[in-house]
Amino acid sequence: MFPTDILLAYAAACILVVVSPGPDNILAIGRGLSQGPLAAALSAFGAGLGIMFHTLAATFGLSLIIQGSPEAFWVVKVVGAVYLLWLGCKALVAGNLISFQPSAHLPLRRVLLTGVLSNVLNPKPGLFVLAFLPQFVNAERGSVAVQMLVYGAIFAVMTAVIFSLMGGFASRLAGWLQARPRLVRGVNMGAGLTFIAAGLSVLSLKQRSAL
Repeated sequence: MFPTDILLAYAAACILVVVSPGPDNILAIGRGLSQGPLAAALSAFGAGLGIMFHTLAATFGLSLIIQGSPEAFWVVKVVGAVYLLWLGCKALVAGNLISFQPSAHLPLRRVLLTGVLSNVLNPKPGLFVLAFLPQFVNAERGSVAVQMLVYGAIFAVMTAVIFSLMGGFASRLAGWLQARPRLVRGVNMGAGLTFIAAGLSVLSLKQRSAL
């Protein structure tokens, strides 16, 4: 059902997608810098859960329903964009996405929840999963649903692991950054602008008719 050459090609494609800069890995890196490897791992795990949510939605038709309904697509798009814009504005105004003050640290459950919501409420990963996973699925190799779920799980695990490594590595730079408050402000500004750009890109998404 899962030929080795297909799995290797899929894994390589997943790595390229996961390491590309985006809101989810920026969150993991920010948590790593601010609160250490555990917070980074929880943020990364939340992103992985978000990928599985989109995989389940694509596998069982929810993504197709959203694609086929202008109203549902509009609601999902606006909610996701508003959430990303809110994260970006918060990072710009409060400057606490990366903060070394204990009072600015988030409870770990909120770190996890933010990691989940930043992925689940963003329709772009859902549309990507819907377009990406079927490229590696072949009905002649067995159940399409099982193949979709397995490929989605691989993508989710790779996302969680790679984001955790990114955040863990970033945590090693915390001491160096802590002595450079101007650089921290610049990083917070860059992260905030990235979230805002992601939110605006979500708002610009055009609905495509379901195949």
